[in-house]
Amino acid sequence: MSRAGRHSQAWCCLAAAATLLLASCGDGGEAVPQAVAATGEETLSGFDFAAGTAYPARAKLRIGDVRVPPGARAAYVPISLDRKTPNTVLARVLTRNGNGKGRAIEGRDFARVEAVVVFRPGDPPTRTVTVPLRDLDAGEHFSLILPQGVAGGGVADGEGVIRAVPGAKPGRAITEGFRAPRRFAPSGKLVYRLDPARARWSDRGGPGTFSTRLPHGRTQTGNAETGLYLDPDRHRAPQPPITREDGALALHSQQLASLIPYGGTVWRHGAAVLTGERMPKTQIRYGQYEWEAQMPDRRGAWPALWLLPTSGWPPEIDVYEGFGYAKDWNFATDFSANLHGGTKGRRSFTAPFRVDARRAYGVGGFDWAYHRYAVDIAPDFLTWFVDGREVYQAVNPFRGTTWFPLMNVAVKRQGDYTGGSGTMRVRAFRVWRAEGAGAGR
Repeated sequence: MSRAGRHSQAWCCLAAAATLLLASCGDGGEAVPQAVAATGEETLSGFDFAAGTAYPARAKLRIGDVRVPPGARAAYVPISLDRKTPNTVLARVLTRNGNGKGRAIEGRDFARVEAVVVFRPGDPPTRTVTVPLRDLDAGEHFSLILPQGVAGGGVADGEGVIRAVPGAKPGRAITEGFRAPRRFAPSGKLVYRLDPARARWSDRGGPGTFSTRLPHGRTQTGNAETGLYLDPDRHRAPQPPITREDGALALHSQQLASLIPYGGTVWRHGAAVLTGERMPKTQIRYGQYEWEAQMPDRRGAWPALWLLPTSGWPPEIDVYEGFGYAKDWNFATDFSANLHGGTKGRRSFTAPFRVDARRAYGVGGFDWAYHRYAVDIAPDFLTWFVDGREVYQAVNPFRGTTWFPLMNVAVKRQGDYTGGSGTMRVRAFRVWRAEGAGAGR
């Protein structure tokens, strides 16, 4: 939810992982130490992050061509990155029938494969997808393709051709060196726990009180938002922007019954936010944040759980973001995270990651059930989790930054803002601070 305008990235709609066909996908997952990747600091040693204003080039993914001997029982198709990746790269791959002369057909000549390929920082640059073959004759061919792009990276070559060639050597599966996803296991000291029944909020906030405004005010025109961030003591609205419901804090976005003038214009939609800008107990340099929340599903809603520095934007860490103004956003299944780097109010890079979490990770229903959204902030890596399972990791370009949390539902909608729910509910929020890493105040 940066102050600068942003566009929703093209996203990868991930199909169900064929785990038996994807060699060493590494998604089983025992807990591993926090803040550790396969090669730690060596992953991108020597890169100058320029005090959080620069980020390494994102890796591009390539599917390699494969030649197999006629009659081979399997093809091991290489999936490679063109460089060490600074963040998780994830893509869906699937088989496709051949074209023209020598056309191989799914079910007759090869088995259908639909799988999810994951590279995490520190992983080897090449892994293989195994495609079972059925009497592929000389000259017959088919493809393995990237149907919808790559999350966390780019595409160098989105199609590999598998062809039976006399004299070709059998390939081999590349299965070693890929780490399993981490499990969320807070390693810091618990310094804040939300009690929805006792939580307080006000315009400016304070040591034990959330603020109902953003650091720079009550609007975000740079994002083309159409909602005014309301305070229950300052604005009349059909519904108070923040209430307590069934043991949770409810942040309501809404259509207003009458226009509210603010900042030289009038607003017809109401947004809601709670920030820890003036709550030192919620502020950390290193440690973990975790929310337990249910998301809205109204078109035009823009919910987010995110972090800003006490020193001013940018940088920014988006723990969860829901682009309800985008036609292709699915509140039930889609997950998005991001980094924004820069200085003095100017953004110099982003590192977005968006997936269909149900197909990629087997989790969904974000708009009707409560789920846990967490981020671990360590000097070397930032790691995102949903329901305790790692979903994204990126190198930390913002070392030494002190963060405070925000939770909000923005509105970006022309015309009526109705239908479905415009409310995000938060029934738990916890902050753990790494030992020896103060709040910076």
